[in-house]
Amino acid sequence: MARRIDLTGADGLRLAAWDFADPPKGPEPGGAGRAPDRAPGVLLLHGLMGRAAHWASTARWLTERYRAVALDQRGHGRSDKPAEGPFTREAYVADAAAAIQQLGLAPVTLVGHSMGALTAWQLAAQRPDLVRALVICDMRASALGAASQREWEDWFHSWPLPFATLAEVRTWFGEDDPWTERPNPARGDFFAEVMAERADGWRPVFSRRQMLVSRETWVHDAHWESLAQVRCPTLVVRGLDGELGRAEAQEMVRVLPHGQYAEVPDAGHLVHYDQPDGWRAAVEPFLEETTGHHHPAPAR
Repeated sequence: MARRIDLTGADGLRLAAWDFADPPKGPEPGGAGRAPDRAPGVLLLHGLMGRAAHWASTARWLTERYRAVALDQRGHGRSDKPAEGPFTREAYVADAAAAIQQLGLAPVTLVGHSMGALTAWQLAAQRPDLVRALVICDMRASALGAASQREWEDWFHSWPLPFATLAEVRTWFGEDDPWTERPNPARGDFFAEVMAERADGWRPVFSRRQMLVSRETWVHDAHWESLAQVRCPTLVVRGLDGELGRAEAQEMVRVLPHGQYAEVPDAGHLVHYDQPDGWRAAVEPFLEETTGHHHPAPAR
């Protein structure tokens, strides 16, 4: 079970983090009396509109070897949602750095999805002392432009709010949403987790206006330069049907000084949520390689 920890963001904002760590199971290798090694830290950063709870299935297997903590980023989940922000790239990156330091996770492995991945690699570029390794999940380095932002505005306006029930949330985002090419129950479940019941029905726990403000700060710029400044081992993961194309993902790997590539079959943009087993198969070997924490070989 996850334990909530309240943290202080860079400008005094209250941030909620969720520590999934389990106590060590059994004696560590090395004999009786040896103090167990401190489990390597992993900080999980969700994407735009996401929340820490979306990492629950990932955290379950991470806690076998690591201290896994997921952060509700500003404007999301249980963290503060200041009316006027700031929701800048600098604020998100500074929050993540503050979380790592307050939780004592450094040097940490950052695992980020979408916007969280951008935050992760910008932090890794700026503060290499805090970051051991990095996993980038389905986030583009190229500029998306004004047309993309207008599409998001129109999409937000199309939401039939409020939803009468959570079942309606799942049906609309999993089947009826015009952005859904084919039925996707996992997508419906994903959005059901970011809804809260109000007096008139179910509405998102975030402000759609604040999401657009957050997005505005990165869609007009390319992020290749900051990617090239990431010096730690980095895994770029994409879903075969996600938003990050194979050619761009492989160019990101080329630009990274220590980049690796993985793709997850049958996954869309929500790779870790869509296909949790394929996601684990792609990510776990990289984590073992970069932290030195390997699963023991089976007994003969």
